[in-house]
Amino acid sequence: MLTKRQNLLETIHGGKPDRFVNQFEFMVQPWGVDPVSLGNPSPWEPGQETVDGWGVTIRWVNGQPGAFPVHDAAHKVLKDITKWKDTVTCPKVVYPAVEWEATQKIFEAVDRKEQYAAFPIFPGVFEQLHYLMGVDDTLANFYEEPGYMKELIDYITDYELRYAEEYIKYLKPDAAFHHDDWGTQRSSFMSPEMFEEFLLPAYKKIYGYYKSHGIELIVHHADCYAANLVPYMIEMGIDIWQGCISSNNVPELVKKYGPKISFMGDLDNGVLDKSDWSGEIIRKEVERACSSNGKLYFIPNLTMGGDMSTFPGVYEATSKEIERMSREMWK
Repeated sequence: MLTKRQNLLETIHGGKPDRFVNQFEFMVQPWGVDPVSLGNPSPWEPGQETVDGWGVTIRWVNGQPGAFPVHDAAHKVLKDITKWKDTVTCPKVVYPAVEWEATQKIFEAVDRKEQYAAFPIFPGVFEQLHYLMGVDDTLANFYEEPGYMKELIDYITDYELRYAEEYIKYLKPDAAFHHDDWGTQRSSFMSPEMFEEFLLPAYKKIYGYYKSHGIELIVHHADCYAANLVPYMIEMGIDIWQGCISSNNVPELVKKYGPKISFMGDLDNGVLDKSDWSGEIIRKEVERACSSNGKLYFIPNLTMGGDMSTFPGVYEATSKEIERMSREMWK
């Protein structure tokens, strides 16, 4: 029997996996434990509110599937993109070695033969823009103030690179789990041409740095429609697109791009992860996803950005059904 790590590699490289990769089993991603994350807090459960290292107020409202920044007049950090240099300050990234020791113990405990130890990043470049100024202003400023937007993207990119330098120096991760949602359930937030102009250069720098500094596997979370951006995902070096919701027509993506990138998802949280969730519906959806996508370049997974679900029991029930489909399809 292959290890979880071996089975993942066989799956994404077109080899001979002996079962489905079961959701996030191949990767450990310690969230919020390193000194940079601790200095840049986010809510970890419903009912919490924090102010992060950028000055953004983030609130997790009860009953919602995750936290989101607050953008009313009193809380929006950046109201005028032309004045971003006077307004925006990134979090501290350089800390004494002693403050990394607790996180080092977590990474040292990971069996690297069995699982990857991942560098988790949230929010990503686009998300950081709209955390600072709101989605509406962000999208408008791509058109109205492209020069200032590129300056701010460069600043965010530089922050990510400096953070990565410290993280890699102390923890030696061999995978990265990077969040950045690029669309709604129906379409990407921007055209492929605009994405290519503004975000592709930033991610080529970031993911290029990762790959050149010992990070072997890049998993990018975007639980949205982004099928039109897959060629750029490949160009920037993403190995696995996690959160690939069903509106992307995942089986079609697997057939078209499978040898170059793998897809993790096609089990939408909006369908399965509800207060009245049903084991029967989970069973049917897992059967559909596994049967239609096949054994290679696909990882069945709830599309939420982590090994969890909003409602207790959904993630675990989904994992059990994936195990069942492995038994069925590898008879």
